[in-house]
Amino acid sequence: MELNYWWILPLAAATLTLALARAARRSRGRDVRPVAHSGRLTALPQYRRALRCRRRWLTTAVVAGFLLLTATALAAARPAERSTTQPELRNRDIILCLDVSGSMAGTDAALTGVFERLAKEFDGERIAMVMFDSRAVQLFPLSDDYDYVAGELAAARKAFDDGGDDFFSGTWGGNGSSLVGDGLASCLRSFPGTGQDANRSRSVILATDNYVSGAPFFTLEQAAQLATPKGIRIHALNPGDLDYGGDRNQPGARLRAVAESSGGSYFALDNPAAVPGIVQKVQEGEAAAHQGAAQLVVADRPELPLLAALLSGAVLLLAGWRLER
Repeated sequence: MELNYWWILPLAAATLTLALARAARRSRGRDVRPVAHSGRLTALPQYRRALRCRRRWLTTAVVAGFLLLTATALAAARPAERSTTQPELRNRDIILCLDVSGSMAGTDAALTGVFERLAKEFDGERIAMVMFDSRAVQLFPLSDDYDYVAGELAAARKAFDDGGDDFFSGTWGGNGSSLVGDGLASCLRSFPGTGQDANRSRSVILATDNYVSGAPFFTLEQAAQLATPKGIRIHALNPGDLDYGGDRNQPGARLRAVAESSGGSYFALDNPAAVPGIVQKVQEGEAAAHQGAAQLVVADRPELPLLAALLSGAVLLLAGWRLER
């Protein structure tokens, strides 16, 4: 236990000393006038009883006033306890991976809205976002500043609504369009690879219709294999879930197979269970535990002085009432 403003105590003691000294001088300077035959009055048992009672209440009032001043001074000095703690962090890393190719133009704003809802459901996770067409561009890095994340996602949704080409022009210029395998590989490589960050639980939320136009370096399946040694789960959101029949080579079927084989999930964009389902799946993955940086914790402890001041004040009021009778 320590006092943040210890200098208040000697100041209070000096104030009390001056008050007592002044009261003593005033009592010595009073004119005392003798009263004839007062001994008869002071010898009465009722007088003596009343005098003893008054002295007791005066003593009680003085003690209560002293305790009230002392307790108030202690509370004003801010007693506090200092301790050092090293919290255990159990967080996850999540990368939002968005296909911004032409076939997705009508749904990117809706998908970004889904990403906004997802970000509001998480607590403590770090979130990043990567956009891709023929090239991948990171919109914002991993961050647990949710105000910043919300602002970036809102700006992205507005750009998609307004059709602002400048916002995602960096995703053009590669060999083709909607290179989903290359985009997924870029998202998977966006996770930190060293230190404590390498041990965090990781998930990719991939939003694509899986319609490829061009010659990617990685097929979807080849890119997904990069996730296996790192334990990364892939959760897929498909705005064009239009497969027919049971052909496993259809875009949606391939996307579902890749997501579920990684331990992740697959949802159509219009599925109302998409957001809660992805959140549940992400949180099912055990978050990697590691020790955070040591933190100094200062806790104010004014309880005892304030309680003593409250009780002393109550006793002082009672004593004043009895002395007035």
